[in-house]
Amino acid sequence: MAQVPDLNSLIPAGEGSAAGRIIQLVAMLTVLSLAPGLLVMVTSFTRIVVALSFLRSGIGLQSTPANLIMISLALFMTFYVMAPTFDRAWKDGVQPLTRNEISEEEAFTKITDPFKEFMQAHVRDKDLKLLDDLAVEHMQLKSENGEVSLRVLIPAFMISELRRGFEIGFLIALPFLVIDMIVATLTMSMGMMMLPPTVLSLPFKVLFFVLIDGWNMLVGGLVRSFF
Repeated sequence: MAQVPDLNSLIPAGEGSAAGRIIQLVAMLTVLSLAPGLLVMVTSFTRIVVALSFLRSGIGLQSTPANLIMISLALFMTFYVMAPTFDRAWKDGVQPLTRNEISEEEAFTKITDPFKEFMQAHVRDKDLKLLDDLAVEHMQLKSENGEVSLRVLIPAFMISELRRGFEIGFLIALPFLVIDMIVATLTMSMGMMMLPPTVLSLPFKVLFFVLIDGWNMLVGGLVRSFF
């Protein structure tokens, strides 16, 4: 006779029924699969990668540095900026959960609290109010005990980060635009109509960025913008 194993023996022990624990496992696997997207949404990655993209576009280099280099630099800068938040989430939420000292619900709260504090420290009040008003008006979602829901805080934080990233990008691209205008004026005055100004301005822009130690200034400015 075939033996049908008990479902409770095939899944990790925990509170609730076997079906409830299966749903928890599926939800946990879903969160882990969405981890790259969550990294973009709730950390400093958005502002950093937008600023680096403006830098490459301002210089006029389409593939240098390569996308792998740019994304890797943005990731490691994100880990550097978010280190206190990651450490707190790990010590207060993940480690007690792996030791079965707290429940999944309590662990979720302790893990998300550091990220909520980080987002609330950098979100614009105007963006937060906009999303909060829209949630109350169209989805009937109200803040509980004065706390902002993640469904409201995350999109507001992303909008704020995009705005700051574009502000930084404007400041990055402005000097290179001036160099392009100077070179274009000189080439036009010399009658060099057939030579694209970008061909002549590219070496000057690269030289200018190297002479001012641009990478040091950019990385330092981006990191300081979060503190």
